Amino acid sequence: MFDVIVIGAGPVGENVADRVARGGLSVAVVERELVGGECSYWACMPTKALLRSTAALRAVNRLPGAREAVTGPVDAAAVLARRDSFASNWADDGQAAWLDQAGARLFRGQGRISGARAVEVTAADGTVTSLTARHAVVVATGSSALVPDVAGLRAAAPWTSREAAATTVVPGRLAIVGGGVVASELATAFAGLGSAVTMLARDGVLPAAEPFAGELVTGALRDAGVSVRPGAELRSAERAADGTVRAALTTGETVEADELLVAVGRTPNTSDLGLDRVGLTPGGWLRVDDALRVVGVDGWLYAAGDVNRRALLTHQGKYQARALGDAIVARAAGGAVDHGRWGRHAVTADEAAPQVIFTEPEVASVGLTAAAAEAAGLPIRVVDHDLGAVAGAAVHADGYRGRARMVVDRDRNVIVGVTLVGPDVAELLHAATIAVVGEVPLDRLWHAVPAFPTISEVWLRLLEAYGR
Repeated sequence: MFDVIVIGAGPVGENVADRVARGGLSVAVVERELVGGECSYWACMPTKALLRSTAALRAVNRLPGAREAVTGPVDAAAVLARRDSFASNWADDGQAAWLDQAGARLFRGQGRISGARAVEVTAADGTVTSLTARHAVVVATGSSALVPDVAGLRAAAPWTSREAAATTVVPGRLAIVGGGVVASELATAFAGLGSAVTMLARDGVLPAAEPFAGELVTGALRDAGVSVRPGAELRSAERAADGTVRAALTTGETVEADELLVAVGRTPNTSDLGLDRVGLTPGGWLRVDDALRVVGVDGWLYAAGDVNRRALLTHQGKYQARALGDAIVARAAGGAVDHGRWGRHAVTADEAAPQVIFTEPEVASVGLTAAAAEAAGLPIRVVDHDLGAVAGAAVHADGYRGRARMVVDRDRNVIVGVTLVGPDVAELLHAATIAVVGEVPLDRLWHAVPAFPTISEVWLRLLEAYGR
């Protein structure tokens, strides 16, 4: 018997457990794989480690005086070794110890809801442990890479983001199906490590971002030797006896590669959770209300992170976890949720979630794109500025290329969206996030003076372009 049961020990589940334990509640955490989840071992951390060394090398090569010190290509083996260290060599001893120190009890195995506030955990040896929650059960099981139903694709044993993030070899030829965030980042990473990369980007590169972001990233990928094929659609795939993968396109063309990476979306990890025991459909995304309680269940079942499909981003899932954890503690004590702290609609403000795409160049965005703002019926004005024309960017790197966009709600005089594209723009994003989430009026932003000469001076240029 515990106050709270959390199914899933990724970053979201860990944060829920920590929050409720700090609030004085007992908590059990159920995990079928590694404590730390997708982000720690197969996504955020190892993939960014794959990208960082080649990004640093590119940065050095943009600076006269520094580029002359570079005497050879990137050392792929050293990059993979550094990646391994960031994934803790796929051992979760440290993360499991942290859970214990936080006051959570870890149960390893497949967790399944067996009734109201009840969870059964089936361990690897078949042993079943029955858990009961006094107050709440939280589903934080995340998502997995989607492998579409294309003829021969599954039999061809394609890579997903997991295999790409954990590979021990750099393939000579890599074909990537997809053009979104994962596809673009991994194309950047493996091209930098020496693979001949082909992107089969049916919907183009970064189709959900501002159009100029996709254009700039596409250009940079091609400059790096990537064959970007917008509109290319996979019809079938097969793996030959020698290991070669042949990807047949709807045009009749065939692309051959040593590995085929599928990066076309995510699917929720809900197929084996016992959802049918509480009247829900297994395998689907969990629909939640503004308090992150699962719709259709009587108030005790919550879902946070990817699995509720509000925003498939680790940092936003952790934000949901903190808000949800505090809400469970408050309700368990018979009190009201502190809306003053989290904001009455804070957990549903996922359109304001910041995101960085670690391509070359980086894409950093928060809030709405111009198209999304128009679709929402907002009275907007769009202001663009050439990032390369900012003095700080010129100092940062020779030939700096980038662009900034500010989307303003004219009626409220606040920014509702920002997109920045260029080398190292990730570190500019939090200022934009504060402006968007805090709904800071433009009249106030004039007094937030950026330091000179930094790339942040773009804020002054955007305001000048908008006018007083």
